[in-house]
Amino acid sequence: MATESTESPETPDAPKTTKSRAGRNLPAALAVGFSLGISIILILIFAPKIWYGVVAVAFAVATWEVFKRLRDGGYQIAFWPLVIGGQVIIWSGWPWGPTGVLTAFVATVLVLMVWMLLAQGIHHAPENYLRNLAASVFILAWLPLLASFGAQLVVQDHGAARVATLMVVVVCSDVGGYGFGVLFGKHPMAPAISPKKSWEGLVGSFLVGTGGAVCCGVFLLDAHWWVGMILGPVLVVCATLGDLVESQVKRDLGIKDMGTLLPGHGGIMDRLDSLLPSAFIVWAVLTALL
Repeated sequence: MATESTESPETPDAPKTTKSRAGRNLPAALAVGFSLGISIILILIFAPKIWYGVVAVAFAVATWEVFKRLRDGGYQIAFWPLVIGGQVIIWSGWPWGPTGVLTAFVATVLVLMVWMLLAQGIHHAPENYLRNLAASVFILAWLPLLASFGAQLVVQDHGAARVATLMVVVVCSDVGGYGFGVLFGKHPMAPAISPKKSWEGLVGSFLVGTGGAVCCGVFLLDAHWWVGMILGPVLVVCATLGDLVESQVKRDLGIKDMGTLLPGHGGIMDRLDSLLPSAFIVWAVLTALL
């Protein structure tokens, strides 16, 4: 997500805006990031259960962003089954846990199969059925299924602390990757997928992300320090891979961002790419170790 190298092509005729070496409007990005961070902190302190609603709304918007981009790219995506089914998947985790989530996911997949089969009516065979169905199921698994584990964190013991751990470690990974990438980044990590990510940035992500995980484990979760030593590196790997997955999706579609809702950041989905696999990892690791 932020394992950026120092490479950033300059265009002489580009408008004069303050951009980071990673190609973003840094003041706008910092202002939006700070506002979002403060909002999440206040929610977790004063009304942690609202987190469920925040996740549900965020991923409804993210689904719309991805749907729009795929539609522009020539895919025929079943929008309403995705949005409604996605909400059912997320909210099913509150009373029924992973069993409810899995049941809702499978049910939504079945609805998608039938919906897209009959979308053209019974007298016309659907076009590109397998391609479009595969893309729809991918969105369902990528967004609401993974997001549901991030939402479930808040209803577990010390739920607010678990959500805070997710956010803090991902941010630490992002900041460490950005800082080391800008200062030392010379060796691209995956140039065919995301040219600005560097191995030096990944090292920074490991160092700062693991440090953040250890601090969260000790001070927020009242756990042994080694819990953070396990959680941190695994989370950094998953966050980085999650970012690369979205980078490849955008590369396939020929776009820079999924949306424009957040100044300096792109769309909602552009801020959730590394959080999605990380949410599952935090849920799985903390459920197993605490």
